[in-house]
Amino acid sequence: MKVLFIGSRLYDDLAYHVDELGIESIITESNEEAPHLDLASKYYIVPRGMDKPMEVAIEEKVDAIIPLIGIDPPLKDLAIMKEKIEKENNIPVISSNFNAVDIASDKIKTKEFFKSIGLNVPEAKVLNKDDFSNEGEFLEKLGFQFPIVLKQGEGQGGKDICITSQFEDVLQYFESFNQALVENFIEGAEVSIEVIGWNGEYLPLVPVYKGDTSLEGIHPIKRLRYGPCDFEAIDNEEFRQLAKKIAVNLGSEGTIDMDLIYSREENKVYAIEINTRPSGTRYLSYATTGLSPLGLLVDIAAGNFDVKDLENKIKHYYSLEIPIGDYEGPAPNEPVKEYVNGNFIVHGPKGYQRITIRGNTREETYEIAKELTGNDYRS
Repeated sequence: MKVLFIGSRLYDDLAYHVDELGIESIITESNEEAPHLDLASKYYIVPRGMDKPMEVAIEEKVDAIIPLIGIDPPLKDLAIMKEKIEKENNIPVISSNFNAVDIASDKIKTKEFFKSIGLNVPEAKVLNKDDFSNEGEFLEKLGFQFPIVLKQGEGQGGKDICITSQFEDVLQYFESFNQALVENFIEGAEVSIEVIGWNGEYLPLVPVYKGDTSLEGIHPIKRLRYGPCDFEAIDNEEFRQLAKKIAVNLGSEGTIDMDLIYSREENKVYAIEINTRPSGTRYLSYATTGLSPLGLLVDIAAGNFDVKDLENKIKHYYSLEIPIGDYEGPAPNEPVKEYVNGNFIVHGPKGYQRITIRGNTREETYEIAKELTGNDYRS
């Protein structure tokens, strides 16, 4: 079997599994200095865009294409290519279609989608720069009070987002933008959950806790994160079924994740965002369930995606992910991006590394973290 991977940066996450299945791997990459090119059977340095990867896939007669794209801008072009190559060349692309990407890439469309399937969303209003001249007019147009969240329709990783209780910040924000989606700030726990889907079958993985929302707007990647969630008033299976409902109605394929906020005060879950690309919580999902989200994409390509069987294979570990900057502890066992021979994975670029740890119990997980880093994270 031959599989084309678009992008090399994430390839080391699944290289071991690809080799284990005896798959011939081909990478297309636009950056000749990108990492992990040498892990594939063959690679091509190509111009940006999807034309050349599609050409390579056809010339090489690959059996499937797995995009490993971690940013949003190329996803619509990818979805257009998926439609074309699946229809004309019968080569499956293990990623979402254009409709799903279009909804997920626009925060306003995402909100309307959530509302259309009966989910809770933060109260919000789209306002233009000229809709108000003072704080009173602003709040009157808005219809709710501070604190608020200002966003642009597109963007990822916290880009162009402002969380504030001050009208002065609103004025400053509208100096840069003519329009904004203004949301009511929800105080609560940030939760992410990945769903793997193919041919109308969906496997929700595990809800992971990414820290509480804050007016400081601290990005979840800078916080301690863990899985599974441990809220007393809501069961994790409720999160899983909610995530599956979103994926089914979106018609997604491949891997997606969704961001939710659980308001403890209201005992209510708010749907916030969808990402139709590999998730930043994939190591936590892997550590907690024993199933690698990117490895499952390879299984789909190989025709080995059986949701009922996978549900029975899900493990119930406890996981903890810690931002460490530069990791200086014991080296992980080979293969370094697998839990085959060890209980932790180190990932991320130098200076921004994280360590994801798993244990059979929460206490064991924290003990492993203490041994690896010298710090006790229980508090």
